[in-house]
Amino acid sequence: MGIKIVGEIEKIDGKELSYGDFAERYLAENQPVVISDLTDDWRAREDWVTENGLPNLHFFATHFGNSRVQVADCDTREYSDQKRLEMSVMEFVQQWTNDSIEDKRKDCDDGKSVLYLKDWHFVKEYPDYTAYQTPRLFCDDWLNMYLDNYHIHENRDSSQKYDQISCSDYRFVYMGGKGSWTPLHADVFRSYSWSANVCGKKRWLFLPPSQSHLVYDRQAYLNNCVYNIFEGVNETKFPGFKETTWLECIQEPGEIIFVPSGWHHQVYNLEDTISINHNWLNAYNLSWVWDLLWRDYKDTEESIEDIRDISDDFEALCQRNLAANTGMNLNDFFIFMSRFSLGNMVLLQYYSGKQETLSPCSSAVAQNLVLNLSTIQKTMMMMISAGGVTATDVYLDLRETLEDDLQFLRLCRDMGRTYAMIHKEEENQVLFSKELLPKMTGFADQKRQICSPKDLVEMIDHYITCSSHLLA
Repeated sequence: MGIKIVGEIEKIDGKELSYGDFAERYLAENQPVVISDLTDDWRAREDWVTENGLPNLHFFATHFGNSRVQVADCDTREYSDQKRLEMSVMEFVQQWTNDSIEDKRKDCDDGKSVLYLKDWHFVKEYPDYTAYQTPRLFCDDWLNMYLDNYHIHENRDSSQKYDQISCSDYRFVYMGGKGSWTPLHADVFRSYSWSANVCGKKRWLFLPPSQSHLVYDRQAYLNNCVYNIFEGVNETKFPGFKETTWLECIQEPGEIIFVPSGWHHQVYNLEDTISINHNWLNAYNLSWVWDLLWRDYKDTEESIEDIRDISDDFEALCQRNLAANTGMNLNDFFIFMSRFSLGNMVLLQYYSGKQETLSPCSSAVAQNLVLNLSTIQKTMMMMISAGGVTATDVYLDLRETLEDDLQFLRLCRDMGRTYAMIHKEEENQVLFSKELLPKMTGFADQKRQICSPKDLVEMIDHYITCSSHLLA
């Protein structure tokens, strides 16, 4: 069964694209785009690439050879993904080099699959080696800002076995030879992603979210997605697949592709390729994240319904299974949103204090903060309607967070720097110290804990109302 390709992904010069235009045309509209001219000054494009444009495998073996990484066997399917192997970067480079030598001896291109290094947490492992700077267009990244300061799962003792899913960040390096590929999928949490080719070319096939139901088995929506769109797709299991229409893109070296939420995609390396990839979320796609979490929660609940009456804590079991299957549960999401809201309020309080000297950039930052809070508030209202958070031990102590939580202070600093940079405000105009936090303690005394989405909705409403003069 073939596929119908109806168009190509738009390409645009990144130097001519403002953040406001990117947010309006691509984030808000959830549309993919390929962006050029944003990677020319990256160290990775010097160190990681040879003079003839190929991956500098010797550099990786010499500098990062001892790193342990996950490598996909592109020839072997395991459940809904490719089989994963663990090896060192040195072992991976040796295997890649040996395969390349063997192919040259054969003097043919027989389509032989190769190993594909995926999901390497390079930034976390080598924080002092600045391979690249995240382009300004992609910096409003709540997910990685949060994970730089907190774990997704609050209860570390009971979540150790989920650490591979609940990873330290969602910034990755991918490396693979010509012919390596990734099966059809939509990204984790239905997040956005951006993927930059340090070297090599990729072919992308995209399916719009409106057609995603056509690539799932109607009898097993969550777990049975089409694996390979170019391999005979079973018409009995996937009767709607023949109706799908696809967009295509050839991504060149140095180009960055923006993958919106919920767009399924299948990707091929047309040449030996290295890429840098981030998954991220913010106000523009938060509704996608909530929708996935809630659907997965209900599916999890249904899957173990037969043991509800004999379970000591059925709700906790549901949350545990949701964390294992999706990477985050409803309680994790609630605490994430609570802390992130509080950080936005701290910064908005700062801008309220300098209202008489607000510049246009400052106003843009304030508007961004209010957008964040309004979006979280709407999401919490959906949680209230759904009855999403019911565990009695899920709460955020405001005074403890504001006065004693150094992780929260770092989160506020990261947020402040990020929004100052996005809106081109001088960083020294934003206060990065504990002087920010006492501004919030008066309100913390009024309501010491955020114990439910309703508490958070009320607190956000108070601060949006108090800060509305910023938008006048």
